Amino acid sequence: MAVPDDTSFQQTTERVTRIAGILGAAGVVASFIWGGWSSAAGFALGATASWLGFRGLKQVVGTLGTDRPAPRLALKSVLRYALIAGVAYVIVKYTVVNLRAGLVGLFLSTAAVLVEILIELIYARN
Repeated sequence: MAVPDDTSFQQTTERVTRIAGILGAAGVVASFIWGGWSSAAGFALGATASWLGFRGLKQVVGTLGTDRPAPRLALKSVLRYALIAGVAYVIVKYTVVNLRAGLVGLFLSTAAVLVEILIELIYARN
């Protein structure tokens, strides 16, 4: 199995980010139509948390195999997830944002990666 180069990784993560943006915008519109502003806000918050998690994961994966690992990367990851958990607690406890839509929004990055896999499989046949 061939090892992908840095440009392949960069292009793939850019496509996943673009796909996530498209799916996020479509999800906010669909959530608004389905359940109003409360659902749209919940989806948007969940999607934002998902995107932040993907960004952190991209940073970790980008430093693997390099001579210079990023300093304090583990601490940044722990603090990022603690911040997301704190924001999620405040949202659930003190706002009227739709929790179900927020949980669906958390799967945005997963959906974007699955779409990217499908695209790669389609282009691999050609």
